[in-house]
Amino acid sequence: MTSTTRPDVWLPVPADEIPGLPEGFTYHFWDGGTEFPADPAQCAFYVVPYAKDQRTSVRPIPGMRAVQVVQTLSAGTDHVEPALAGLPAGVRLCNAKGVHEASTAELAVALVLASLRDLPGFVRGQDAEEWRSGFYPALADKSVLIVGYGSIGSAIEDRLAPFECARVTRVARTPRTTARGPVHALDHLPALLPQADVVILSTPLNPSTRGLVDAAFLAAMPDGALLVNVARGPVVDTKALLVEVESGRLRAALDVTDPEPLPAGHPLWHAPHVLISPHVGGSTSAFLPRAKRLIAAQLTRFAAGEPLRNVVHTTG
Repeated sequence: MTSTTRPDVWLPVPADEIPGLPEGFTYHFWDGGTEFPADPAQCAFYVVPYAKDQRTSVRPIPGMRAVQVVQTLSAGTDHVEPALAGLPAGVRLCNAKGVHEASTAELAVALVLASLRDLPGFVRGQDAEEWRSGFYPALADKSVLIVGYGSIGSAIEDRLAPFECARVTRVARTPRTTARGPVHALDHLPALLPQADVVILSTPLNPSTRGLVDAAFLAAMPDGALLVNVARGPVVDTKALLVEVESGRLRAALDVTDPEPLPAGHPLWHAPHVLISPHVGGSTSAFLPRAKRLIAAQLTRFAAGEPLRNVVHTTG
């Protein structure tokens, strides 16, 4: 930085716990507490606390009139972006690409296997001291469709490679060709869904994906197919999904729901063939080391006046 002042940086991890932070900044620790650690108006670089509710995450942003960078530690930025509307032009919003791929992809595959092999049924059998033997579906020879083929979608395909899937098909908002094969456009879904035994959602939440998985989408999936959502809850129309799972025609494994957190008494909790995990795709031991590396790398670039990585939106 060329300024003679020391710009403020707000971090959700104490600065002395992050190796490689550049000098020249005044670091403040704030992880969503009631009291702010400093005047938000002096903050130049804001790292949003992770896994906090939306209200907490955006609370200081309206007062950050000098902020230049808002860095999330989540892959999605839909919870933060609306709060940037009142800020000056040129504020860069960066996501946490590179932080969550490993753990989210692990969970996606775990949910597929647990649902197909009925691991929840085995746990219930163990609780009831019942020996539930029999034949169960395998992932081997299944056709898998990944909807949302960014870095997380690619990481999911990496982990599917050893499972002898019959086919992996990729869909994203931007069609392209990769070393693995084509990535189809979203408007190809009606032709692709009938061939998919397993559909994995790993797309960001934006206007083109909100409600993407509606009644027509689900109706196009074949009988017995499995829907896995590690994206965002509102990508799926919950009422339409309930119709399909309560009829027994489809299965679902959901790390995210709409509403979220899923309230007590909601019919999804006890719908047949629905496996629910509490939005823990990124909440693993893999998170903190990768988050610290991202923070240090981004601030090093910021200090040197170099382009930042993972910029998903610029105000103005």
